[in-house]
Amino acid sequence: MNAPASILPLKLDNVSFEAGGKRLIKDMTCTFEAGPRTVIVGPNGAGKSLFLRICHGLLSPSAGKVIWQNTGQTDPRLHQAMVFQRPVMLRRSVTANIDYALKLRNVPKPERRQLIDESLSRAGLGRHRNRPARVLSFGEQQKLALARAWALKPQILFLDEPTASLDPAATHSVEEIIQAIHQQGTRIIMTTHDLGQAKRMADDVMFLNRGRLLERAPAEKFFDEPENDLARAFVRGELLWWRLGKDNKRNQKRPNNEE
Repeated sequence: MNAPASILPLKLDNVSFEAGGKRLIKDMTCTFEAGPRTVIVGPNGAGKSLFLRICHGLLSPSAGKVIWQNTGQTDPRLHQAMVFQRPVMLRRSVTANIDYALKLRNVPKPERRQLIDESLSRAGLGRHRNRPARVLSFGEQQKLALARAWALKPQILFLDEPTASLDPAATHSVEEIIQAIHQQGTRIIMTTHDLGQAKRMADDVMFLNRGRLLERAPAEKFFDEPENDLARAFVRGELLWWRLGKDNKRNQKRPNNEE
């Protein structure tokens, strides 16, 4: 069977999203080529989760376009997956959770069995295969969510705070699974509040604030010396980084930047 046409690069062209009369994502333009791992950072309310949902197609932009490649040859929805901060588990066994996702993609039953076995083994969940998914620990449920996504063999995987509330050991396990998925060729785009995790996982970093993309750079460059002043304060952990944003906004309103 021939490999499906690539849906990458993914392009966002001047995308905005409005809800309740407020623009929550503002004039976002960016491109995601195949390959590197992108980690999106920024404060609460920056629009990170909204951004992922728009990319994944769960939300439609109020303005602008989300552009996938080769849409005439393949349906982009069939070649992407998303794992949320709180894993969504069906009231079924561990095995049945993965089987259901594969069945929705019209994967033949014999192939489904093989994909389930492979993904559970890689995620370290083989011994739990017959347990109800909802009795697993939170960390095990997140690993199952990743295994379920992995079994779909997506070209791109969106991860929204995948290790939030996990202890260090569970975080390490989840990061290992994400890295293995990446090494098999899946494009990773994830959000995190953990700057240590961003340093471990990112090839490419995006910094969002109040719905705008303020900086994007290779990970090493971003963490060594961000160019944007808000990003610089955020990376340094300065508690007053948010006031810089207020000051910048106030200065923008002053004609000719007069004091």
